[in-house]
Amino acid sequence: MAKKKAPAKKKAPAKKKAPAKKKKAPAKRKAIRKAAARKSVKKSAAKKAAPKASKGPVTQKMTKTGILNEIASATSLTRKQVDSVIEELEALIKRHISKKGVGEFTLPGLLKVRAVKRPATKKRLGRNPATGAEIMIPAKPASIRVRVAALKRLKEMVG
Repeated sequence: MAKKKAPAKKKAPAKKKAPAKKKKAPAKRKAIRKAAARKSVKKSAAKKAAPKASKGPVTQKMTKTGILNEIASATSLTRKQVDSVIEELEALIKRHISKKGVGEFTLPGLLKVRAVKRPATKKRLGRNPATGAEIMIPAKPASIRVRVAALKRLKEMVG
């Protein structure tokens, strides 16, 4: 008689192993730690640093955010403080040149902002300079214009 084989036991499905993480060489780990330490030292030194000198000419237009960040990094003020200073300067200029204000604001040495009243004009007959034909120029209401004049220091900066 032939012996019957016992039925084979089913194996549990094998669990997938997560790929082994590559260990960095000790020299690389030390270099990374040193770099991280240098960055943290630079950040803390930057916060405590005194106001910086000018860096040179600006080669691209700056947005409001760029201006705020630049002023904040050059002074010991935070970006929020710089923003509040600029907002207050804007409000001060508005109070100066408003209808009941003085009508003029001077940022010493840099610029002068004035509100200039333009009177209303009546409709009148004029000539088209290209064709010589008569045309009617419409009436315009009175308005207030803003004029900004550069002062000495600003003129010296440019030329």
